[in-house]
Amino acid sequence: MSKLEIITIPDPILREISTPIERVDDDVRRLMDDMLETMYDAPGVGLAAIQVGVPKRLLVLDVADEDQGPRPYFMANPQIVRLGETTRVHEEGCLSIPGVHVEIERPGDVVVRYIDRRGEQQELAADGLLATAIQHELDHLDGRLIIDFMSRLKRDIVIRKFKKQARAD
Repeated sequence: MSKLEIITIPDPILREISTPIERVDDDVRRLMDDMLETMYDAPGVGLAAIQVGVPKRLLVLDVADEDQGPRPYFMANPQIVRLGETTRVHEEGCLSIPGVHVEIERPGDVVVRYIDRRGEQQELAADGLLATAIQHELDHLDGRLIIDFMSRLKRDIVIRKFKKQARAD
């Protein structure tokens, strides 16, 4: 396994819509493992392939508490099949926008269908932080970022800050 570079704004790849995974093979499993190691190292609770420069519909998640030990999810071609009726507000951060947090209201529970690391179709009912993380990472696969939930003024300020940092690097 190896750690990958996490892409940050204003890189335009983060706005690309990811394409489906054709099949889960050894290369995809290796990418899943590398993404998980990268996410744990960052540290974060979710990472989409697009955030490491791979525009494929693939994400990894682990919202387990430290005392529970790792409980990762590997999802290829995830698709929400049901959104809950009640909502939950959660302050979300993003590994591609370090230091920025946005309060976002999302459905409090979801049912997601995906292909696991063995290539098998799965369906998962999730609530709480896991439901929020799934929706956040699915946004990445569709080219959406947490700053899209901000006012235009605040979003422009954040983008300007990251553009300035990118020029300085």
